[in-house]
This record gives sequence, C-alpha cells and structure tokens, in this order.
Amino acid sequence: MTSQAPARTGDHTGDPTGDPAWAEPSGGATPAPGQALLPLWAAVPAATAAGLAMDAAFPALGWWPLAFVSVTLSLAGLIGRSTWGAVLLGAIFGAAFWFPHASWATQFLGAHPLSWVPWVALAGALTIYSAVLTVPIAWAYRWLPRRYEAPAVRLLALPALVAGTWTVRELIMGSWPYGGFPWGRVGMSQSESPIAPVASWVGVSGLGFLMVALCVATIEALRWAARTRQRRDDSPSGDGAEEPTRLPARWSAPIPALGLAAVMLLVPQFPTSHAGSIRVGAVQGDGPAAYVDEHEAGAVLDSQLAASAALEEEQVDLVLWPEGGVDADPLADQPTAQVLNDAADRFGAPILLNAASAEGDLVYNTSFLWTSTGPVATHAKRHPVPFGEYVPDRWFYGALVPSLVDLLQREYAAGVDTPAIDVDGVAVGLAICFDVAFDDVIREGARSGAQVLMFQTNNADFRGTDENLQQLAFARMRAIETGRSVVNLSTTGTSQVFGPDGDTLAALPADQPGVMIAELELRDGLTPAVVLGQPLEALITSGTLAVFFVLAALGLRDRVLPRGRPSLTSRGPGLVDPQQGR
Repeated sequence: MTSQAPARTGDHTGDPTGDPAWAEPSGGATPAPGQALLPLWAAVPAATAAGLAMDAAFPALGWWPLAFVSVTLSLAGLIGRSTWGAVLLGAIFGAAFWFPHASWATQFLGAHPLSWVPWVALAGALTIYSAVLTVPIAWAYRWLPRRYEAPAVRLLALPALVAGTWTVRELIMGSWPYGGFPWGRVGMSQSESPIAPVASWVGVSGLGFLMVALCVATIEALRWAARTRQRRDDSPSGDGAEEPTRLPARWSAPIPALGLAAVMLLVPQFPTSHAGSIRVGAVQGDGPAAYVDEHEAGAVLDSQLAASAALEEEQVDLVLWPEGGVDADPLADQPTAQVLNDAADRFGAPILLNAASAEGDLVYNTSFLWTSTGPVATHAKRHPVPFGEYVPDRWFYGALVPSLVDLLQREYAAGVDTPAIDVDGVAVGLAICFDVAFDDVIREGARSGAQVLMFQTNNADFRGTDENLQQLAFARMRAIETGRSVVNLSTTGTSQVFGPDGDTLAALPADQPGVMIAELELRDGLTPAVVLGQPLEALITSGTLAVFFVLAALGLRDRVLPRGRPSLTSRGPGLVDPQQGR
C-alpha cells in the first residue's frame, strides 16, 4: 500500500501562512493572516489619509489624536502586503505627510524662481526613505505570525515588533545621511496631549514606540474579535466551541491594548526637584534676519537693541537674544563688541547672544555669554542644517544645480563643546535652532547639570509658515521630557516660555518685537528619559534587528532543509515506507 507524504507544518486549509490558531474557516469573509487586510484599491486612499492625518496631528493644526488614526490606517494597509505593495504604500504615506509637513522649505530662497527645489528635494528624499523603510513593517506582519501560532504572539509580540520597526525607521531617518532629519517623529506630535508626560520616562522615541504598539494591539484585538465571531457563526452548534483551546477568552484579547492605553494616560510626569529660580528677559527683535533679507550692516543688532530697551528699567539675571541676533562676528568686529559691552552694562546682566563667528578657517554658529567686559563662555551649534547652513558634498550638488548651490555661500562647521554654560552659578542648557530636534544635544545638556533650558532660533527664513509652530512643539516636549523650564526664543517669533510641565508661561506673537520677562523655576535631578533614553533606543533597535535575523534564518532553513533531506516516505536505499510490513 502506498502512503501519502505527511503535510508540512503550516499547511492548513484556508490558511496559507500556517497559523491554525488564527486561520479562517474555509470560505470565511475575514482575511486570514498573510492575506491583505485591505485590498490595494482601499489601501492606497487609506495610506493617503494616513499621511495627511499625521501632518494634521502636528502644529499648526495640532490635532494630536489624529496621530493614532494615522498610524492605524497606515498599518492596516500593510497587513499581508507584498514587498512591492509596501513600497508603494510607504511612498504614498510619505508623500502625503512630508510634502505638506515640510512645505515651509519653499520659503528658504525667497522669491527665487527655483525656490520650490529645496522643498521638493527634502520631501522627495524623505518620501523615498519612507517607501524603503516601510517594507520591514510589512515583513513583520508576515514573518512573525507565520512562524508562531500562539495568540499571545499576535496580541503582545507582534505589537512590540511592529512598533520597534517603526521606531527604527524614525531613528534611521533622524540620523542619516548628513545627520538626518528627525523632524516628523510620531512622539513629537503629542506635546499637548495627555500622554506627553510618558516622554519623561521613555523619551520621545519610547513614546512613539508605545503609540505604535497601542495601534497594533488595537488592530489585532479587532481582528481577533472578527475571527471569533466568524468561528462562532460557522460552528455547527453556533457557539464556536470546536476549538476552545485555540483562542483566548473573548474578553481577554483587548487587554493588552486597554492596559497600554491606561498606562499611557495615567503615568504622571517624572518629578524633578525645585532648585531656585532665575529671572530672564527674552527679547524678540523682529529684525531682517532671513538669509535672503537685504539690509544695512548691523540692522538686526539694532532691532535687538531697540526691543531690549525696556530691560534697562528691569532687574534680570540674564538677557536672552535669539539665533542670529547679532549680524557681525563680535570677536572680529571691535565696534560690535563695544556695543555689546555697553548694552550688558546698561542691562546690569550678561547677554546670551548668538552670531556667526570664525575660528581659524572654520565658521561656527556660536552662542556667547557676553558681559560688560566681553565674552565669558561660548557654545557652537552641534548640528548645522545641511543645505541650509552648509552644503555637504558641494562638488556633487554644485554640478547638479550650480545656480542654487552657489547662492549658499556660508559653510558652518559642527560644534563639539558641551551644550551648557554657567550663568552666575546657574547651569543653562542650550540648543541652537535645529539642535532642538536632536535628543543627544538635550540629553547632554541635562546630564551636564543644566537646571533650565534656553533655545535660540531664527525662523525669519520661514515667515508665515508652520515651521516655527512645529519647532515650538519640540521645545514644549523638551520641557516635559527633561522636567526643566524652557525658553524658546525666535528672531521673528513665535517665542514662548514653558514651565517644567510644558505649560505656557509667556508668549510673543510672530512678526512683532517684544520682551518676555519670566521668573524661571530651576530644577535638579535627571528624568529616566535623559538617563535611559539612549540605551532604550539601542535596545529597541538591537531587539528588532535580532528578531528579524532569527525569523529570516528560520525561513531560510525551512527553504533549504527539505531540499537536501529525503523524506521518510522516499523509496531510496535504506529507507522504509512506514506503511509497508503492516
């Protein structure tokens, strides 16, 4: 008698992924694992809506709940999707998000006829990034459930793997090439939401990880409910009791999602301790500080001095000016240095100012602590903006678009000093404009003892756009993340002062000169986000990559071993058909 070869593990009727626990009955309407949850004709508009919703979650609209809608729609389209399908949907999501989100880049070159090029180049590059780095998310949805059958894998392990893959995508985009562009991380959309305090425990990347995990767990709980209902309907008895051990109890599937949501809503901000106060006068001069602005030499400095005049009648410990508030190198220009000496003397307090400053052959975007006798401390911007403050690989891009590259003559070098200075015994953490988006600058400042954070920026290049409001959200989140008061001061606005809990204490509208005088609370102590944020990112990255490596290795083994190892039912020499001899 001839026997049939035993079925390979994973050959289950109606379930091409080999997952009997989640397989659908033959002819069932609910997609089985490995099959697309949404047909492509529905996934494409879902990805488009997801990208637009993500942009709306950030300022100027700031509808933060839409971040969860965005992630959920984006992931729903990737479930069961092929590699090229994931590329397509990732590109659609990326374009729908990045082109409106970074539309402010069109302002950088002013009225130049090619002013649209920086915007298209930036958003286009980020769209390509999104397309390529979305593929592993689709792989996670295919590989993990195909290998492991337990419902706990779907409800616990899968959310962790997908969230880890999403977070790794953000970390790569935020660090490479040319330092990356960490501008659209999902966690940063939550600066005004009730879950923002979670960032003080796990950092912005950790908050984003939890948000994505919650969305995945919710999707899987809903998919489980649909399968359970269909099994019940298809059961001869109508109660779905034919496989009582295959699925968890009906009420238990939503527990991971509900538990995670409860934790995110109820966890308070990590407490830091009161350490006194510092009285600061922050001046928004509203001068002609854009790169393309035509103005007389010293016009920006004059606007700062004019707006600061009110401080001569006030008692402050520090006068704060924005990035680019001095439009000459005060170390090289003696008249400018003397003007600053006199101003500090009139204010009766040092000025924390910013200017381009040369050191040998290098030029830095430098903040100075300037007293009546000159500078006593400096800090250089850590992350100059590529294609804004310098042109990387100028020889290459100059050959492609020489008319644009030649417009940008400045070449700022990256600073290497500690982003913190001492102001009469008070440690002040610094971040200059784009640096506010980088976790390493904020963490290093806090670990260096900073009791308050002061961010100097120049938004004049992007007047009338959402850029300054997006940056303000970063500043608010940094206050919550570190448990520190924050002053975010712009040349042209919008400028605000935040308390250690992220509450707005003072504000100046855009395009108006003015002064904010604030008694800033000083704080001591480091939050877990500062201490453990970087190790947590490393853990998420290494853990995600390790899981993918194991799943890929197991899949390769399954492909190779059956071809090189004869089946027990073969008729070759030395093998016996188990059905013979009975």
